[in-house]
This record gives sequence, C-alpha cells and structure tokens, in this order.
Amino acid sequence: MDRIRVAIAGIGNCASALIQGIYYYRDKNPHDAIGLMHWDIGGYKPSDIEVVAAFDIDRRKIGKDVNQAIFAKPNCTRIFYDQLPESGVMVQMGRVLDGVSEHMKDYDEDARFIIADAPEPDREDIIDTLKAAKVDVLLNYMPVGSQKATEFYAKCALEANVAFINNIPVFIASDPKWIKRFEEKRIPIIGDDIKSQLGATITHRVLTDLFRKRGVKLERTYQLNTGGNTDFLNMLNRQRLASKKESKTEAVQSVTSSRLKDENIHIGPSDYVPWQKDNKVCFIRMEGKLFGDVPMELELRLSVEDSPNSAGVAIDAIRCIKLALKRGKGGVLEGPSAYFCKHPPKQFPDDKAYQMTESYIAGYPEKVHDVSDYLKRPKEHASA
Repeated sequence: MDRIRVAIAGIGNCASALIQGIYYYRDKNPHDAIGLMHWDIGGYKPSDIEVVAAFDIDRRKIGKDVNQAIFAKPNCTRIFYDQLPESGVMVQMGRVLDGVSEHMKDYDEDARFIIADAPEPDREDIIDTLKAAKVDVLLNYMPVGSQKATEFYAKCALEANVAFINNIPVFIASDPKWIKRFEEKRIPIIGDDIKSQLGATITHRVLTDLFRKRGVKLERTYQLNTGGNTDFLNMLNRQRLASKKESKTEAVQSVTSSRLKDENIHIGPSDYVPWQKDNKVCFIRMEGKLFGDVPMELELRLSVEDSPNSAGVAIDAIRCIKLALKRGKGGVLEGPSAYFCKHPPKQFPDDKAYQMTESYIAGYPEKVHDVSDYLKRPKEHASA
C-alpha cells in the first residue's frame, strides 16, 4: 500500500496524541491493538499514516522536528509513546489570523501560546508546501473560534488539490457554499468538529437516543465540561465559544424524540481548571418521564484524556478520506462525517452513521438501511 501523506495545521495536544498513536500502533498487531475502532481500513493500517508537513505559530515549536515539537509547551496531553525517531519534517510558521485569543496573553507561558517572531506565510507559500510534500490530506487543528484561520487553510487545501479534515467547530463541511467548492473540484472533505472516541457528546447522544427508543420523554438536560488544556483556556472567551456550543448542542438535539426548548438544554464547555491539564471531566444530567408519567433522573460523570480521545477518531477519518482519494470521490463524505463529527452537513443516529461508514469502507453505497445485507452480496455488485 502507498503511504497516507498528512499535513497538520496546529501542532497542539490533539496532533501530539495522533502522532504518538501512529508510532505506538506500529509496534502492535491486530490482536493486541487496544483502543482502535478499525485496525484495517481499505488495506490501510495506522502505521501507513505519515506526517509530511506541519504548521504552527508558537515559537517553541517553529523550526523543530515535528516529532519533538509535539512535546513542547503549552502541550500537556499524556505521553503514552515517547520513543519517536526524527521525522525530518520541521514545523513551519503558519498564519495567525484569529487563531489566538487576546485574553490568553494574561496567563502563564506554560499555559498559553507564544507567537513566534517570524514572517507569516502567504497562501501561496502554504500551497507550495502542500504540493512539494505531495500531501494527501490536511488536518485542521486550529483553536476553537478560528473562523478566518480555518477558512484560510480550507482555501489552501482546495487550491493545492488536497483533501481536508476539519476537526474544529468552524462550519466548512456543513456550509453549503464550501460544500459546493469541494464538490466542484472533486476534493473530499470530512467535518465538522470531530467527536471523541468515547467522550461527552457521543455518550450524551447515545443516552438521548436510548431515552427515545425506550419511550422515555426527555424534558431537561445539561452537559458541563471542565479541563485544563489550551482548548479550555481559549474558550474562556465566550465569543469564540459560540460555534462550539452550537455544534455540541445540535449533536444532542438531533437525536431527541422532539427538540427541547432552548431553556431546557444546556451543553458546552464550562470552565478552565489549570491543574486538570488535558483531562476533561464531563457532568451530564437528564430529567424525564417514564411509564405512567413517573419522573426519573440520570446523572453521569465521565473523566477522559481529551486529546487521545480525539486521536482515536482522527486516525480512522484520515484513512477513510484516503479511500475517497483513491476512488475519485469528492465533496463531503456523508457517512464518515456523521459518524466522526458533531456537526456534519446531515445528522444521523449513531447506529445508522456507523452502518453508513462501514458500508463506505467496504466499498458499498453509503445510503443503506442495514450494512450487513450489503456485506453478504458478491463484491461485483458493489459500487465504490
């Protein structure tokens, strides 16, 4: 198999967890590869992913080998694999634009970004880098609220004919104008706002769907999240939080039996607790009515390492989008976007999104009711 050549915009905690994971699973086999949703996707293993270009704006990362830069401050995610060789890929200065919130300057250097004193590249410079490195897919890991920066890198991907995975809640894959642009150039895209492997949103969605299926009327719910990484520090600026709140809220609203009024649903990051580092603690409360209109309450506390949780999904999204490139498929990948992201262009229940994604991986049509029916059919009847 050919390699999957990846560029990353934003070498933060999520990029650190992803790159550690690529090397961690090189030493594994299918029988002891704990923590993966898929060992093999269309013939591609995790070890087939290779980072060939990287962009950031922090002076502690610029000019460093990307495999060293992922451990530089303010990154604070758990180190689960530190035996990384030199990659030969140096982190380049990216565009700042709206990628840094002004309030972060008031915090300790260990917690915030320190903008490098280096010339910012033009769009042509980024495009030339992507082409020269023969990049297959560009991953956007800008901070939440980076509307201009995300659009900048999306444009670069389009002009360099590179696939795009939008991991943050700036709406690109779910914006009709951007969808049209990627469709017209036959460039695949997955987005928006990556779900965690087993995090707050996916857990809240599954419980909400369970209420619906079991005939329990959901009347009120909240999801509160705290963390101590740069993502939570960045989101103390509530203006940057608007799209994140919309993305997480809609992910849950989309699987309710009937939409809750705004005053009865509250979902979103809640506060920055420095000593939590990359650990995210989520509190979910759900109130409803059972048989006979009898009230019930559910409360749940979930504690996870935030960035490895994200990487467990990104490592599949990368391989899915590589299949689209091989198959000549452009535009939004509907099944993978619905399964991997909080704010896809079209929401589906998670079991349906799962079936659609499995069907897509197998090379069958995504819009199926039961993937098992298609997987039993002879391969010659499948449409890739």
